[in-house]
Amino acid sequence: MSSRFFAIVSRMKYINRWGLMRNTLNENISEHSLETAIIAHLLCVLRNKRFGGNVNPERAALLAVYHDTTEILTGDLPTPVKYYNPDIKAAYSAVEESAKKQLLSYLPDDIRDEYEPLLGKTEEEAELWKIVKAADKISALIKCVEETEMGNKDFSDALKATYQAVEEMNLPEANVFLCEFLPSYRLTLDEQT
Repeated sequence: MSSRFFAIVSRMKYINRWGLMRNTLNENISEHSLETAIIAHLLCVLRNKRFGGNVNPERAALLAVYHDTTEILTGDLPTPVKYYNPDIKAAYSAVEESAKKQLLSYLPDDIRDEYEPLLGKTEEEAELWKIVKAADKISALIKCVEETEMGNKDFSDALKATYQAVEEMNLPEANVFLCEFLPSYRLTLDEQT
C-alpha cells in the first residue's frame, strides 16, 4: 500500500505565511519550520547550559519541524483572525485537530503512533511544546525585523506586538535570544562577517 503522508508533508513549501501582510520576501511554512527548529534547539541548549534545565534539544527541534504541518490542509490562518475571539479560536482548534487526524490517516498503521505526538501538543511534552511555541514566536519576530529593515512598514506593529509576546512568555532562554542573538538580524551580511 502506498502512503501519502510524506508527499503531503513536502507540500509545506507551497503554503505561504503572512497572508494579510505585504511581504518584501515571501516565507513558506517549510522555511519557517526549519528556522523554528533551529531556534527551539538553541533555546533548549540555553535552558540546559545557563538555567539548570534538563530538556532534549533534538526532540524540541523535531517537534518544531512538524509544528505547522496541519497548515498543509488548513492553510496559514493569520494570527489576528485565529485569536479574534474564543469562538473562532475553538473552531480553528477543531479544524486543526481534524487536519491532524487526516494527516495521520495517511501513515501506515505500524508507525502512526511515532508521528502522532509530532503533530500536536501532548501533556507529556508540555515543557518542550512551550519552548517550541517560543521558537515559533521568535521566528515570527525575525520575519518582522527583516521586513522592517527592508523598509516595509506593514510589519512595524507586528514587530512590537510579537516582541512583547515573546517577552510575556517569561522564558529566560527566550529573553537571552532577544538580547544576544536578535540584534544581529538587523545587520547586513558584511556587518555580520
